[in-house]
Amino acid sequence: MNTPLTDPSLAFSHRVGREFGRHAAAYDGQARLQRAVAWRLGHLCRRKLGPLPDGPVADLGAGSGLLSQALLQHCPALRGRVPLQVDICRELLARNPLAAPAAGVSSGFRAETMEWNLNRGLPPLLPQAAMWVSSFALQWLEEPPVQLVGWIDRLVSGGWLVLAVPAAGSFPQWRRAAAEARVPFTGLELPAAAALISSAVGSGLDPVHSQLLRFTRPGQGGLRALRHLHRLGAASGRHPPLTTGQLRRLLARWPPHTSLTWEVLVLLGRKR
Repeated sequence: MNTPLTDPSLAFSHRVGREFGRHAAAYDGQARLQRAVAWRLGHLCRRKLGPLPDGPVADLGAGSGLLSQALLQHCPALRGRVPLQVDICRELLARNPLAAPAAGVSSGFRAETMEWNLNRGLPPLLPQAAMWVSSFALQWLEEPPVQLVGWIDRLVSGGWLVLAVPAAGSFPQWRRAAAEARVPFTGLELPAAAALISSAVGSGLDPVHSQLLRFTRPGQGGLRALRHLHRLGAASGRHPPLTTGQLRRLLARWPPHTSLTWEVLVLLGRKR
């Protein structure tokens, strides 16, 4: 059954896609954390990823291709298996170097791309997959633990999941400033790492590696933090934006040299 286009989850997804599209030209220059996590996943997979079974390999929420590029560069098990690049944002896909002729980190391979809203579930034309990879994408979907179950269900036995997702412990400085200023926290509500791991294990995934990483951007402060998210295209939220007065109160409680902390769940597992 097709989900109606008026479904609020689809409307939010398209709003997120438009926002990333508006800032696509600046994305790679702003996505320093995303690039660092992709590099970590590449090295993690080089050490721990086993042989891949037959079947498609896809990067879910691939955007400009940071994760797939890191995996192709560092992970021997993936050589010759360029992931399908799936994303809702055509502007980011258009800037994905893996989708350009003679692209690839050192392989010369060319990836296929698919513009797709993952809130509709996985693309129906993809059969059971050998591997899903995804970084900084699952949090934008409705009910991330439920979505994750759907992803694992569509893996073949012995298939692999490589996942990085910002988790609920992120942005404590922002939350504290909002509480002290008595204004709403307007950031995206992020999934709890424990709930994601529980859903994955309950769906038949054997974790090979799971870790909650903490990254701190020192001396960023409130205004710089919010501007960075905006330039990245990642400022979309499900709450109305603050009024000018509310924003002033928030920034007054968010000292200009305060660090901003992200928590990122890294999960590598194989389906039983």
